[in-house]
Amino acid sequence: MKALVLEEKHRLSLRDFPIEREETLGPRDVRIKLHTVGICGSDVHYYTHGAIGPFVVKEPMILGHEASGTVVEIGPGVKTLKVGDRVCMEPGIPDPDSRATRLGIYNVDPAVRFWATPPIHGILRPTVVHPELFTFKLPDNVSFAEAAMVEPLAVGVHGATKAAVRPGDIGVVIGAGPIGLVTALSLLAAGCARVYVSDVDEAKLALAASLGPITPVNVRSRDLAKAVLAATDGWGADVVVECSGNPKGASGVFEPLCPGGRVVFIGGQSEPVAYDVGAAMVREARVEHVFRYAHVFPRCIAMLSSGAIDVKPLITRTFGFDESVEAFELAASAPPGEVKMQIEMPA
Repeated sequence: MKALVLEEKHRLSLRDFPIEREETLGPRDVRIKLHTVGICGSDVHYYTHGAIGPFVVKEPMILGHEASGTVVEIGPGVKTLKVGDRVCMEPGIPDPDSRATRLGIYNVDPAVRFWATPPIHGILRPTVVHPELFTFKLPDNVSFAEAAMVEPLAVGVHGATKAAVRPGDIGVVIGAGPIGLVTALSLLAAGCARVYVSDVDEAKLALAASLGPITPVNVRSRDLAKAVLAATDGWGADVVVECSGNPKGASGVFEPLCPGGRVVFIGGQSEPVAYDVGAAMVREARVEHVFRYAHVFPRCIAMLSSGAIDVKPLITRTFGFDESVEAFELAASAPPGEVKMQIEMPA
């Protein structure tokens, strides 16, 4: 089976990979022919650094976890899907018997098996076997490209849920990358009247401004907190979501926040960041954290189908499977204006 393989840090290859023996179809599993796979920042980080925190690439690993495709085979116990169904897949499979899963917080199950997280292989390959319970049928009006955006969108929707957005809230999103922009869209869909998005990339900020009632703030030339406070008569934003993973951005999350506001940390931090306890205390700020998502894939699909959220403008470039290595090299260079790159698999 031909796959995109991370051989080691800074070395990718597109080659045959003997994974078929690991892909036995169970009674409640489906086999999916991949159609579209998104390139995630975590995939790129494994390519450039060989590790994310405790997850270290110690042997060749297939990349990719944001995907859509078509069911080509089903196990005898599958009830909700059939051959030919167009689907997207939630890439993390928890232990059904774990305490976290039984409590409904399966995303923080320490035993979760997540695609393209060592030692679990990803899905930049022709087919994959996946549990029916984590495979979701697509409405006819949701394209494969949009469906491959459900995984990152799920992070934003989970963040907006954690933020407990109320109709008319003012939101702030720090970072205009893929996660920042899907989070801004999620805040608007949840009821925010306006969202301020900060970054240093003018092209990404221009894209953000085109997505709805979003005010871009380039922090190279404007102070985010001052901009938000000036626009809210000195009160501040109800919700601040940190999506940049930048230590400076993370350390300033309370500055634009109103009294009683909510902060959500989404962007991963490679090192401990400064945390202004005093600034949080005087606001009685509530602080939440996001690790992936739980129970939101059906909501995301429904919003894409209804038009409540449109992710199509975020897909800035598409590559063929044979161009996968070049696609990752480009993604690793972080070109200005690029948000979500995707790879289309062979027909």
